[in-house]
Amino acid sequence: MNVCTTNQSAPALSPTGLMSPEKIEPLVRQLADNAILIDEEGAFPEEAFQWLANAGLLGITLPGQELDFEQPRTGQLLQLLKRIGAGNLAVGRIYEGHINALYLIHLYATAEQKAAWYADAGEHQRLFSVWNTQAGDGVRIHATGPGTYTLEGCKTFGSGSGWINRPLVTGELVGADRQGWQMCIIPTERVKAIPQNNRFWQPLGMRASASFKLDFTGIELTEKDLLGAPGVYFQQPYFSGGAIRFAAVQLGGAEALLEAVRAFLTKLNRTDDVFQKARIAEIAYLVESGNQWLQAAGAKTDQWLAEPGDQSAKIVAYANMTRTAIEEICLRSLQLTERSVGARGLLRPLPFERIHRDLTMYLRQPAPDATLTDIGNYVLTDNASTYALWS
Repeated sequence: MNVCTTNQSAPALSPTGLMSPEKIEPLVRQLADNAILIDEEGAFPEEAFQWLANAGLLGITLPGQELDFEQPRTGQLLQLLKRIGAGNLAVGRIYEGHINALYLIHLYATAEQKAAWYADAGEHQRLFSVWNTQAGDGVRIHATGPGTYTLEGCKTFGSGSGWINRPLVTGELVGADRQGWQMCIIPTERVKAIPQNNRFWQPLGMRASASFKLDFTGIELTEKDLLGAPGVYFQQPYFSGGAIRFAAVQLGGAEALLEAVRAFLTKLNRTDDVFQKARIAEIAYLVESGNQWLQAAGAKTDQWLAEPGDQSAKIVAYANMTRTAIEEICLRSLQLTERSVGARGLLRPLPFERIHRDLTMYLRQPAPDATLTDIGNYVLTDNASTYALWS
């Protein structure tokens, strides 16, 4: 189904200048006001994505648009992801998955595939996502004939299950003249229904992201549904370098905490308390340091991608530093916020309890220890002087 299924109006955004604060901030406030209404297991922020579609944000990275992937605008994209996350982390998570899928299409699709999938996102306002996580019963893509394939197996943590129109699913390609980890994009309205296990999704937070387990067994595809060659999904720096996008959404959660605690303390007339001032100061400089990380990561990623030679190791190491630093920023901000608002502030319907749960859950990204050691490995093995490591 398309996301355009409701009639509720969104803040009016013009076709150009979508990134200006006067256009984005009313949408962020609307997302935040709506978040409490959909904070339950199995819910999906359908109205929120109608608003994003009306705002032109589902196609903002397409050719000729404001954040066209062909242009060096990674920093602006990170700021957009951060602000959507500040409105609602569940929406930010799903929106980041949509952007991730479009970026993989930008990198690896044929011209014919791009025309079709870009029209899906821009004209038809269909939602994309990337579903890669799996357990022991993961996906295999069986070649069944010339240009035909049948899927077998399941994916877990399929955010937006039942609402994503074009899920990008990965699996082991077998029985063809090529082997490896293959991407495919499923045209949901043209295949049989995909069974969902919603009992799988009983999380601490991010309840409204509808991240169910899905069984793709029996789904039939053709060659035009396969994206890229086997193995390119893991190609660096794009695989690990994309961590800066989910880190941006996470920082939006910390930004939302700071905004909420300021309002809470002002309402209680606690702004003269010296200890509250100290805590607010720390959260403020933590969030601003996160903004500096995003700004640098965006600028350096664009710079290094444009430079001659393979800069993959440097891009990945810097992305890993950004991800790690923002995780620590968010964890410390959570702790400081708890102390600032106390038990009274963690009661519903105040926003702290929900944001706390959502951010805690979202911070649990794969392989944090390997991410950290990768940074150390780069620093210890690169021949550049310390001051020149990131220049």
